[in-house]
Amino acid sequence: RQTNFYLAQGRGLRRMVALFDSIEDLVVENDRRYDDDSNEDTTLDQDRLQLGYSTLVRTLPWFLKKATDLEHDDYMRMLKMLRQGADGARGDDTSKLKTLVSDWVNMALKPTPPVESDDKHCRGFINDACGRLLCPAELDWNSPVVRAGIRDRSEGYIVTDLSFPAFLYEKYTANPDNLEEGIFKGKILLQAYKAVFTSPSSAKDVECDGDGTDIIENNRRAKKAFSTIKVKKHVRFALSSVTSWRSVDGDFDYIQFWHTIVDFFERPPGREAQRRVNRLLDWWTRKVFGRNHRNELSDTAKANMSVNALARQRAQCDDAAFDSP
Repeated sequence: RQTNFYLAQGRGLRRMVALFDSIEDLVVENDRRYDDDSNEDTTLDQDRLQLGYSTLVRTLPWFLKKATDLEHDDYMRMLKMLRQGADGARGDDTSKLKTLVSDWVNMALKPTPPVESDDKHCRGFINDACGRLLCPAELDWNSPVVRAGIRDRSEGYIVTDLSFPAFLYEKYTANPDNLEEGIFKGKILLQAYKAVFTSPSSAKDVECDGDGTDIIENNRRAKKAFSTIKVKKHVRFALSSVTSWRSVDGDFDYIQFWHTIVDFFERPPGREAQRRVNRLLDWWTRKVFGRNHRNELSDTAKANMSVNALARQRAQCDDAAFDSP
């Protein structure tokens, strides 16, 4: 029963805490800082691990007490179970999106022949539809020269994590003069997020705002969830021809890709960039969860609604009965 508890608790860690770093590495970095009195400057990687540890203890509030109470062997067994739960959930998400992404690509781009849902060998850059979505933002997939160069991995056309794929952009098209415009608004991204974090059926309708509670005002964790757990890596993997998970796909490093995305949200260069990030997160929260308009109702509108109107009518009937002879 305890093992099942740890496995279940671990399932959210790849989504909420760290996509690639192991729980053990997060704990080791925190312990190192606790024991280190030198106050030496830390590296960016060390800061990322520490941030992951801080997120871990917020996500699993029972973790610190358990870590203190358990014997060493039981503690290490707990970490192992949490890691297995985390990796299992990542595998489930990847498997789920393998089929869903092919359906979305077929509906949006209508390729001939359509992308097969159960065969990844026909995806990647050899497939025109998948290639368009994977194409670096600075290149034009419509150009035969670009398509041939990418497929041949010619100089100037090698696809690495230093390029943002087109699927990240609104309408899958980037503005070379303003690469921030429309980024992280790709429809397939929104579909993937809703499929993983709400339900696959909710991913069918992403054109309008969501219809849930006012997450923007009442649950700031929704923003944090979007900025630290990404389906972007899952979408790229689903579009690629790689059949099993790996951190490097040819010249594309998924870990660096992940770090680039996290840094975009968490390390903006200035106040204006931070405001743009906040607006983008608000857009995502509204698209996924919706906005509650209850507080926008006027007193007059509320008074005329049936619950208040009925209460008023019942009171009037009682008053009338009391006043009658």
